Amino acid sequence: MHTAPGRGGVALVGDVEVAYLPVLTLPSFAAQGALQDVAEYASPAKDDFQEAAWTSVTLGDQVYGAPVDTGPMVMFYNKEVFDSLDLAPPATWAEYEKAARKIHASGPRRYISSPYLDYDYAGLAWQADAGWFGVKDDAWQVTIDSQANRKVADYWQGLVDEGLVSGAPMYDQAWYTGLGNGDIATVVGAVWQAGVIKGGAAKGSGKWAVAPMPQWTEGGDQVGNAGGSATAVLDGCDAPEAAWEFAHWLSTDRKAFGALVDEAGLYPAAKDLLDLPQLKAGDPYFGGQKIYDVVAQASPHVNSSWTWGPLMTRTAADLNDGLGKAWAGKGTLAGALEATQRATVNEMRKQGLEVAE
Repeated sequence: MHTAPGRGGVALVGDVEVAYLPVLTLPSFAAQGALQDVAEYASPAKDDFQEAAWTSVTLGDQVYGAPVDTGPMVMFYNKEVFDSLDLAPPATWAEYEKAARKIHASGPRRYISSPYLDYDYAGLAWQADAGWFGVKDDAWQVTIDSQANRKVADYWQGLVDEGLVSGAPMYDQAWYTGLGNGDIATVVGAVWQAGVIKGGAAKGSGKWAVAPMPQWTEGGDQVGNAGGSATAVLDGCDAPEAAWEFAHWLSTDRKAFGALVDEAGLYPAAKDLLDLPQLKAGDPYFGGQKIYDVVAQASPHVNSSWTWGPLMTRTAADLNDGLGKAWAGKGTLAGALEATQRATVNEMRKQGLEVAE
C-alpha cells in the first residue's frame, strides 16, 4: 500500500470513495477540485495526530483526509566504515563535511553520500526551514530560490566541488551496491529508507546503524521530513462522514497499522500508535539496534510549517533536471533552484493560479 514519496498513485478503497495519496500530491489534487473538505467531521481529531502530519492534510481551514504515516529524517550510516576510520556519527553538518573528506581519503571509491533528488532533497531543505511554498491572502508564494534554500544548496555544492559525493543515483543498482560494500557510507533520509536499504543492500546487514540527522547549529534539534501519505476523501463522495471515519480508522487502528510497520517500515502519524511493539524491537540488519528509538526522538522536531505546492509533479521534474546536472558537475544546485522557481511560477500563472509577488 505504501510507496516512496512521489512514486505512488491513487488507490480507491472500497465504496467509501477515498484515495491513498503521498501527502506531497495532496495540494495538487485539492487545487484541481478532486478532494472534498471534511473539516466538519475531521477537526475534532486534530490532536490524534502529530502536528506536522496534520498540517500535511490541511490547507487553511480545510481538511482533506487523515494522515497515515510520516517520514521524519535520520542518518543511516555504515558503522563498520565509521569505526574503521575512528569516526563518530556527525552531529552537525560541519562535522559531516569533515567526515566526508576522511572517508574519501581512505579510498578513491568511497564517498559519504550520493546525490539527492526531488523529495529526498526537499527533506534537506525542510530541516533548514527553507520552505518551497506558502499561502498568503489566497495566493501562492513560491520560495524555492530563497536565501535559506541557497544555504542548503551551497553546502552540498561545496561537497560536489571537492569530489566528495558519489555519482551513483539513489535507487539505482550502483547505489545499492555502494551501500552494500561500504563505498557509500551514509543515507540521510526518512525512516522508511530502512526498508529500502535492507531490501536492496543485503550485503550490508549487521554493518549499518542509525543516528540523528546532522544539525546546522551545534545542539540544534530541527528535523526534515521526506514522504508520508494520507487517506483523502474524494470530491463528490456521497458519504463523506463515513469516508472520514474509515480514513481515521486506517490511521489509528493498532492491528492494521502494525501490519504496515511490518510490511513497509511505515512510521505512524497517529500519536497513540507510537508505542506499537513493532517499533520497539531490535533490527538485526542494524546490529540489533532499536532504530525506531532514534526516529521517536526526531519525530516531534519535524518543522510543521512546510507546505507542498499545487503542481508538484511538474516542479519535481524541473528540479530533478537541474539537480541531476548539478550533481554531475554541469551547472550548480543554486542554479537548479533558480530555474525551478522561474518555471514553477510561470506554469502556475499559465494554469490560472494566483501567485504572490
